Amino acid sequence: MMSSKIFRYPPSLLVALVMLAGSIFSVPGLSVAQPTPSAQPHADEVVAEPPLDWFHLDQSEDRIRGISSEKAYQTLLQGKSPRKTVTVAVIDSGIDIEHEDLKDNIWVNEDEIPDNGIDDDQNGYVDDVYGWNFIGGPDGRNIDQDTYELTREYTRLKALYEGVNPDTLSAESKEEYAYFQDVEAELNRKREEAEGQITQIEAIESNLRIATRIVADYLDTDSLDWSGLDTLNTLQQNVAQARDYLLTLQQYGITPELLQEQKVYFEDQLKYDYNPEYDPRDIVGDDYDNVEERYYGNNDVVGPDPGHGTSVAGVIAAIRGNGLGIDGIANNVRIMVIRAVPDGDERDKDVANAIRYAVDNGADIINMSFGKAYSPAKGAVDAAVRYAAEKDVLLVHAAGNDGIDIDVDPNFPTKDYLDGAGRAPNWLEVGASGWGPGEYMVPWWSNYGDDEVDVFAPGVRIYTTSPGQEYRTTQGTSLAAPVVSGVAALLEAYYPELTAEQIRDVIIRSATRFPGEQVPLPGDEPGSAAPFSELSASGGIVNAYEALKLADEMVRQGLDSE
Repeated sequence: MMSSKIFRYPPSLLVALVMLAGSIFSVPGLSVAQPTPSAQPHADEVVAEPPLDWFHLDQSEDRIRGISSEKAYQTLLQGKSPRKTVTVAVIDSGIDIEHEDLKDNIWVNEDEIPDNGIDDDQNGYVDDVYGWNFIGGPDGRNIDQDTYELTREYTRLKALYEGVNPDTLSAESKEEYAYFQDVEAELNRKREEAEGQITQIEAIESNLRIATRIVADYLDTDSLDWSGLDTLNTLQQNVAQARDYLLTLQQYGITPELLQEQKVYFEDQLKYDYNPEYDPRDIVGDDYDNVEERYYGNNDVVGPDPGHGTSVAGVIAAIRGNGLGIDGIANNVRIMVIRAVPDGDERDKDVANAIRYAVDNGADIINMSFGKAYSPAKGAVDAAVRYAAEKDVLLVHAAGNDGIDIDVDPNFPTKDYLDGAGRAPNWLEVGASGWGPGEYMVPWWSNYGDDEVDVFAPGVRIYTTSPGQEYRTTQGTSLAAPVVSGVAALLEAYYPELTAEQIRDVIIRSATRFPGEQVPLPGDEPGSAAPFSELSASGGIVNAYEALKLADEMVRQGLDSE
């Protein structure tokens, strides 16, 4: 299972592509096979390059498998005014609250006087004007990098079991000792994987330098322009091989800059994520082992890297109709900013407190675009989830980007209670979909599960807000979840009579089904396929137009959701 940071970018596509591309320089571990272009659907079946706003579009009118939100605004909502301003809490890495396309839709705590050092509303959080930061300290410092939960579990268990004779342990301790051995083996495997990826990338970088030098020498230039490589013909063998290698990398968009970015990513895994010696928690200054502790952190809701949270917020709430960037899905929404997700795995204590803060301060919906493979304090998170259910708050969670079946390998937090007492009735688990049929429908990295995943939503090539008045195209179930949160906010704004459970029900029941449609099964097995209907409980993709129609029918019929 991948950590929350991978929700920023799907798992490393780079190395997989270069494995296909092959190497002419006999680098160990690289295939020499040339890539085979995948079959493309006929032009009348799919739009090969979707427009930037594709997730807003409609299948019947635009040949794009979006959520039909523009159709809803132009028809069902034409001339109607929202009846409620909806507050969506985004628990994430931080948000650029001054972004031109977001700042007017940022939630403001009207009961708090900014920057006076006083807890004016007496909610336990000083100067929480825009939300709260649970991974910051009282001195204003913030956690940026953190470890994975796997690493923290190893550290915890190592203190208990390293060097212990298992024969002397009780039956209960032997079970935990076996768990420790599994965790230790997994951590070692992950570190070896990262080291191997770095070695692989360095080999590719070396090949790239060699090929570039060969072609540049042939052309007698110090600055090689790749744009004309395909015109080079009648070459001696070594130059032709170098040209072909560069063209193959170019075909997949692999540049020196991308290689360096990926190398740094895996180096950071060794330096931070999988490093048992690294622990930044002293920055926060809380009693970390006390999961009941609630009042810690600071009011810096932007943090050192608000990129992920800013992109998530834009999908939900980018100001509509202002001629800037993009239009968000919801038109009467405020984003409450809660920072609890570092570059690494979020901690259960912070997630639980972030949910409680959102609920206590008036959030209607909570978006959670993060996840991890281990949850040692799941009981605390479950208690917060139950609290949200009691207060009628909807929780929307990203299913994850590992290309796995989360019915088998959970992606925490989950809607299933640890004590076995059922599951959260106010929870939506979201997988990522694309804009067309077949290979364009489900990306290879999206998690799935016909029990755990409730619905799919657009999460591929999503154009959205980025810090510093910028916009970017990104992808992941992190973007699919706020699509669903945006639709939920739209429903709540126009039909505030609906409860969180009813909104969940509407979204699932109104999802667009694709009977009999086969899609590539996400994951590492090439060529495997499955019915799309079996990848989630609903078997469908969220549809704002149909959801609003169903909500209207329910309200007219007296909220009968049966």
